[in-house]
Amino acid sequence: MITGASDDDPSGIATYSQAGAQTGFGLLWTIVLSFPLMVAIQLVSAKIGRVTGIGIAGNMKKYYPRWIMVSLIFLMLGANIINIGADIAAMGEAANLVIGGNAIVYSIILTIIGILLQVFIPYSRYVFFLKWLCLVLFAYVAVVFSVHVPWAEAIKNSFLPTITFNTAYLTTIIAVFGTTISPYLFFWQASEEVEDEEVDPDTHPLLTSPEQAPFQIARIKKDTFIGMAFSNLIAFFIILSTAVTLHMHGKTDIETAAQAAEALRPIAGEFTFLLFAIGIIGTGLLALPVLAGSAAYAISEMFGLPMGLQKRARDAKRFYGLIAGITLAGMLLIFIGVNPIKALFWAAVINGIVAVPIMILMMFMGSNKDVMGDFTLTPKTKIFGWIATAVMFLAAAGLLFTL
Repeated sequence: MITGASDDDPSGIATYSQAGAQTGFGLLWTIVLSFPLMVAIQLVSAKIGRVTGIGIAGNMKKYYPRWIMVSLIFLMLGANIINIGADIAAMGEAANLVIGGNAIVYSIILTIIGILLQVFIPYSRYVFFLKWLCLVLFAYVAVVFSVHVPWAEAIKNSFLPTITFNTAYLTTIIAVFGTTISPYLFFWQASEEVEDEEVDPDTHPLLTSPEQAPFQIARIKKDTFIGMAFSNLIAFFIILSTAVTLHMHGKTDIETAAQAAEALRPIAGEFTFLLFAIGIIGTGLLALPVLAGSAAYAISEMFGLPMGLQKRARDAKRFYGLIAGITLAGMLLIFIGVNPIKALFWAAVINGIVAVPIMILMMFMGSNKDVMGDFTLTPKTKIFGWIATAVMFLAAAGLLFTL
């Protein structure tokens, strides 16, 4: 649930808002198509973590050349830092819209809150708040039910796409896939399976405790399906809400999540505006630990550092130092004049390019008996996992072509 909800971070909200504002219902089909692909690749991530007791980076280190691991992790790190900076900026702008004041000051305060929560609250307690914070995303469901929606047309476009072969349309499709299937989600999902395993003394990696497999694999399937369904449902409603408000009123030049919220005020009223803006702040607080944490897990595994959100700060100083440093690096982008729109674009470029080789390696890991023992991927998971990889390859190729 947390992995799925973090996928709808402020930068994701901006992308989905652009899709709805620019194309109306024209890209609802991308969310429907991406759902089984997301489920498959996140299922692969979770299974690798639970079976081996090691995250994605740890398995890369163990089974593949070091230069591949280092290159992919540092590219992901760069994309995550840019994404964090854009999310922090969006949260500050949204807070400014709701209560007035200085957006940069709000950005700093929200960044510090995010870091302190991760460093000083144990994972087993912190995860409780993250799960409840997911509920803020239902604001985007409420937005749809506060305005009129031509449901017949929306449902038709969800399952019968009309594809237009022009650069703007294709670029938006690529952006939607790039923000929906992101590398940091793979690393986080696997690492949180390992984290949950370490928190519970009765659970162990399935390679050493195969008798736990029936329950754990069934749980992973249910957990992943529900989490990705939640993620895609919210993305669907963001596109739908901006399509029936902004697009239908000719407001197609949306670039940020905060702009989308502000544009809704005169069109759909104060209530709709507030729901949209508060959702940006809530999902930003949810996404920061996932973005920073996924990179910190990967780097810690790469260098063999003590790690884990359940550990006390003094027992994993460098791990928590990485989380704080990565988050602060993202915040600093605001102060050095980096354009958040351009930053998000390049983050999408990096994510789109890096996702493909990581997904290929994950599919090889999941199919390798040396890695997974008797718990290699099922034929159905392999089929959908490779389709997801092919779709991301086409998205990355299309993105490079549109450059």
